[in-house]
Amino acid sequence: MASNPVSTTQDGIAVARSISDGPPTHYMVKIQLFSLLLKNSVEKYESGDFEAGSYKWRLVLYPSGNKSRNVKDYISLYLAIADTDSRNAAEKERRFRGLRNQWGFDQFLPLRTFNDVASGYPVDDTCVFGAEVYVTKEMSTGKGESLSMIKDASSSKHIWRIENFSKMDLECYDSQTFFAGDNKWKIQMYPKGRHHGLGSHISLYLALADPIAVPSSSKILAEFTLRMVDQMQGRHISGKVSYWLSESSPENGWAKYVTFGYFNLPGNGCLVKDVCVVEAEVTVLGITNAI
Repeated sequence: MASNPVSTTQDGIAVARSISDGPPTHYMVKIQLFSLLLKNSVEKYESGDFEAGSYKWRLVLYPSGNKSRNVKDYISLYLAIADTDSRNAAEKERRFRGLRNQWGFDQFLPLRTFNDVASGYPVDDTCVFGAEVYVTKEMSTGKGESLSMIKDASSSKHIWRIENFSKMDLECYDSQTFFAGDNKWKIQMYPKGRHHGLGSHISLYLALADPIAVPSSSKILAEFTLRMVDQMQGRHISGKVSYWLSESSPENGWAKYVTFGYFNLPGNGCLVKDVCVVEAEVTVLGITNAI
């Protein structure tokens, strides 16, 4: 049963929204410790893909509003088609085609309303978002996923001392593995550069040491810093980012981390007596699993 139906118009197409007494039945995203998404400035969350009508879809959530559309103080929620070759798929009330592969609500729910204890949306800082997708002649069972944010997440550090740097002649080198959260990680260095940094920069990445061990339905939100230590004056080169890593996307970092010229410049402390020191600091903020 649904109540308080709301109708809006987007590009001339009517879009209906309602509040239901029960949870969504097709695909749902359960988020534990939702407040940590805001605390850790997670701007966007994309669910895993789910199928309806032989097409793949995903939910796209902006916990504090879609900044690219100048939205703030609202939760923004969209349904997007994940099959880029299937944008002519017909959904019951609107079509996904051309460059418009996403529909939804910029102002889905005011954060003030969402955070009101009496609203019942979050219970013990846990909430559920979902979608019911009906494609022509489609009937499907429900599936979902759970995003568990980690309260008081602790960081792990790993220092990698690289000796005989000038003799590194392979494309890529890996540090020893180390733990952060429940996963093994490693630092990857491309001394001759990679991608758009090839031939001009040292490339540096954080990677899952054993991505095959991560379930295909899981994603790991990691906040990490990679530092190249200044061994003389303590003015380290540092890069920090938050990124969702998974079996299909097991690494993230910088193809243009530092130029060859700066790295080799005497007095900068990056290379001292043919030794380079790299440090990784990793904090696992959340994990997504299928339910």
